[in-house]
Amino acid sequence: MAAKKQEAEKQSVVISEDDAKAIEQAIAQGQALIAQGKTKVDASMAIYRALNTQPQETVVSAMIEGAGLTPRGALTYWYNCRRKYAKEVNK
Repeated sequence: MAAKKQEAEKQSVVISEDDAKAIEQAIAQGQALIAQGKTKVDASMAIYRALNTQPQETVVSAMIEGAGLTPRGALTYWYNCRRKYAKEVNK
């Protein structure tokens, strides 16, 4: 029952053309890092840095596509990247 309520509360998000390009670039950057043999953490952090102003769902979706993560794994990486990024910014 709770899942149905959450789905009903979700609203569609309108993404501008500039944001769409930024998302595509972040995904491509993550895929390139994976292709170079970097870790999923490195790829996810690069995606997070590029998209940190975007909504959580957008960043998580980009991590799924760009770093090859599962939905649950991507959410975990999002939380970890958010904490790591906050420490980098507050130095």
